[in-house]
Formats: sequence, C-alpha cells, structure tokens
Amino acid sequence: MKILAFSDLHMARSRAADLVAASAAADLVVGAGDYCNMRQGLDEAMAMLSGMAAPLVLVPGNAESAEELSDTVPEGVHVLHGSGMELDGLRLFGLGYGVPETPFGEWSCDLSEGAATELLARCVSADVLIVHSPPKGYGDETSMGQLVGSIAVRDAIERIQPGLAVFGHIHDSWGYRGHLGQTQLANLGPTVNWFEVGS
Repeated sequence: MKILAFSDLHMARSRAADLVAASAAADLVVGAGDYCNMRQGLDEAMAMLSGMAAPLVLVPGNAESAEELSDTVPEGVHVLHGSGMELDGLRLFGLGYGVPETPFGEWSCDLSEGAATELLARCVSADVLIVHSPPKGYGDETSMGQLVGSIAVRDAIERIQPGLAVFGHIHDSWGYRGHLGQTQLANLGPTVNWFEVGS
C-alpha cells in the first residue's frame, strides 16, 4: 500500500495544497497531529485537507484534542487515539497528544508516560503505528540538543514492531529517518512523505 504521511501542518495553506495534490497517487493518507495552532482554527485546517483523494486517517496532536478533531473532520475521515482499525488488510493504530507533558501550558493536549502506556497497551499488533510524539532517542532532538521523546512510545514500538512508525511534534527533527528493531521510523513534518507498506 502506498501511504502519504505528514505531521504538523499548523494551518500552512501551501503545504496543505501540496498534500492534497499528492494524494491522487496515494492508497492512504496519514496525518500525525497538529493541524491547527493552540486549539484555534481547526475548522479551517480541515477545510484545507478536504480534497484528499484517498482515505484519510488522523491522530490528534497537542494543538487539538481528540474530541475537537472527531467533531471537525469531514464524514469518512478516521480519527485514532488509543485505538486501531484495519483498512484493506493493513492494521493501523494511533495515539495522539504530547507525550510526555509539554511545557506549553493549558492549551496543549498532553499525556503522561503512564497514561500513554495504558493506551498503547491496547495495541497487540499493527503494521503502521501513527503517533504524534516521537519515541525517546529517535527523531526527538531539539535545537538545544535535548531528547524529548516518549519512553512509552519507544517501548510500544519495541514490543509491537510495526513495519512503520510515523510521528512529528519535534519540529527541529523533521525529516529524521531511522530504525528501531525492524520498525522504520520517520519524523514527518508538513511535507509530502511516501512509504510502501504491505503488499
């Protein structure tokens, strides 16, 4: 399956147009969170993505809640947060929010490592893991050299070993590619990213 994936759109209209245009060649489009800014403008962000030509699966970032995203997405768009689904035989599991908690204040949708561990425990197996926050030590380095990713996400990837795990959140590490065991890792950013998974 040909997957188009992105994260951290933050209402960038030209980026959204690029993604919608690219979706004509995709079997699936995946968004790894942060479509709006500080809980504002989600309706507008979803309108920018409304022309997607392939099924769209989204997880919330820390800039929008799962409820806000579920209430705003167009009909037929799937929102995953501590939940999974199967699409044409491809098993997907998603977890949004900032993990661990961010320093950004009340507007940010965050989870503790413990809460994230509980939600990720629902996933027994997956082909693609879609998370907003990176795994600790992989694609999570800030401009100050701090590694701010999630231990819970890292542990889940090591346990599940999906073929692909995609994330965003840490803008300084957009474009990161790596592996954790057998899992291909990618910190996406708001650009066109292509992946082949499964048959």
